[in-house]
Amino acid sequence: MEDLMNSAKNFKEELYKQLSRIGKCLSSDKRLEILNVLSQGSKTVEKLAACTDMNTANVSRHLQILLDARLVNFTKYKTYVIYSLADPAIVDFLSSLWHISQKQLPDIGKLKDDFLNHMDDVQTLTMDKVMEKINTEAIILLDLRPKEEYEAGHIAGAISVPMENLEDCISEFPQSAEIIVYCRGPLCVYSALAAQKLQSAGFVAYRMDEGLNEWQRYFQLKHELEPAKK
Repeated sequence: MEDLMNSAKNFKEELYKQLSRIGKCLSSDKRLEILNVLSQGSKTVEKLAACTDMNTANVSRHLQILLDARLVNFTKYKTYVIYSLADPAIVDFLSSLWHISQKQLPDIGKLKDDFLNHMDDVQTLTMDKVMEKINTEAIILLDLRPKEEYEAGHIAGAISVPMENLEDCISEFPQSAEIIVYCRGPLCVYSALAAQKLQSAGFVAYRMDEGLNEWQRYFQLKHELEPAKK
């Protein structure tokens, strides 16, 4: 019996050691940022460096740790190494991490509020309200992410206008149209900056806090709930 108890104890200890590999891997803010960027689509090391304001050597070091924890994988194309999330479930994990952190850490809400309070009259719409407007009104939905992320997947009907191109494209929008903008999700504030810029140009503009991943989960949940209502 004692041998069995020791075996069970060793099993438990080894199991927690394996789980801790993920925890240790996520202890870096930059690695979390890399994972969030990869949740929008595959990227080269050079592209990840540009997105995260790091040099390629630092990005490579972080990627090696993420590889060791099997949170990312890579493929090679010509001279490029292209990284992606190792499993789609990691997107859901990142979303859960965000919601828990937002709920348990008051500083997160304060950081967002302090930033958005500087955005004069920028209104944030819920996904329910965005869907209502899409279904009943003539609106323009803008995807502010880089072109390659838009091409990898986007909200149906959205137009690709990367943030850096927004100012050049403003004159192309009909002045009478309402515009809704979205970017990479809750950890990105480009949508607030874009909505303010559009409002300054005379448009009725709104932002959506969520991005493509949140939008897809929103529809999945609605689909799952529909049979229960019938």
